[in-house]
Amino acid sequence: MKQGLAAVFRTYPFTIILKKTVENPVNEPSRIKLDPGASVTGIALVNQSRDTVIWGAELAHRGDRIRAKLTARRVVRRHRRYRKTRYRQARFNNRKRADGWLAPSLKHRVETTLTSVNRLISSCPITDISMELVRFDTQKLLNPEISGVEYQQGVLFGYELREYLLTKWQHQCAYCGGQNIPLEIEHIQPKSQGGSDRVSNLAIACHKCHQKKGSQAVEQFLEKKPEILKRLLVQAKAPLKNAAAVNSTRWALFNSLKLTGLPIEIGTGGLTKYNRTVQGLPKTHWLDDADCVGKSTPTRLKIKTHQPLLMTCFGRGGRQKAAPNKRLPIRHNPLKPIKGWLTGDIAKHKT
Repeated sequence: MKQGLAAVFRTYPFTIILKKTVENPVNEPSRIKLDPGASVTGIALVNQSRDTVIWGAELAHRGDRIRAKLTARRVVRRHRRYRKTRYRQARFNNRKRADGWLAPSLKHRVETTLTSVNRLISSCPITDISMELVRFDTQKLLNPEISGVEYQQGVLFGYELREYLLTKWQHQCAYCGGQNIPLEIEHIQPKSQGGSDRVSNLAIACHKCHQKKGSQAVEQFLEKKPEILKRLLVQAKAPLKNAAAVNSTRWALFNSLKLTGLPIEIGTGGLTKYNRTVQGLPKTHWLDDADCVGKSTPTRLKIKTHQPLLMTCFGRGGRQKAAPNKRLPIRHNPLKPIKGWLTGDIAKHKT
């Protein structure tokens, strides 16, 4: 660009365009790697011919804010029925959901991720897409026998199971709450007393608590700590919230990506963690999770960029003429100006 041979074509993602045609141009194939998350999605662009990461980004979703706004709106609408004010009666006869319907907070994750992918496709020679279809293979975790002994004794099962438990128990000991210490997988109900290997009977514990509990029943071990016992039993049966959200949108995103016409490679979180361990990369959304998705990950990746593009979703603004305040929906919400024009402006045309 300093030599005057190129100019800025697009600022996001930053793209330059050559002013003169190059003889016999060669477009090196690139692969988009996606790590869809409940709150943040990691995106990486990998040069396949050189096994080099040339671009990365972290896309922060706003699903929680969408859900909070819809909840507040629902509360205001229902509150009208208990006041002597005009309101619209509830109608249920015409409420039908199409096949594949997703809640707005979940649909938002799919649409914003797909928008970023299409922007990259329009600027780069993309030939393949790699996507982490599911962070945890929960079906195989709950029923490991469905794939036979080979899956149970495989390398990836340990990564899949341990990563799921660490996330579920928030990287802390289930009994003492210790953090930033080595943690071990532990049976809540010991196998010697009829406990199973199902993931709902497994927890993460520090070495001291693991040894102290031994083969005792959890009720006996926490006899003097009934509050911890109650919390532990509830948390053990509860599904992982973020994993459920990602699992709800995985097929919608996968089917949307298929419409691009590019071949799609899929993988699980266990495979991603295994690749990250082999690469020796630190844990971040774009550097390890996105770069290490799928079996196409080479033994050694070259990282040419160390600063990801941080993207945050803010939406397109509200369309409500009257937004709810703390009590009643009387706060007027003017629309954003469009080319300098506001709602209510009067225009005069001179002939």
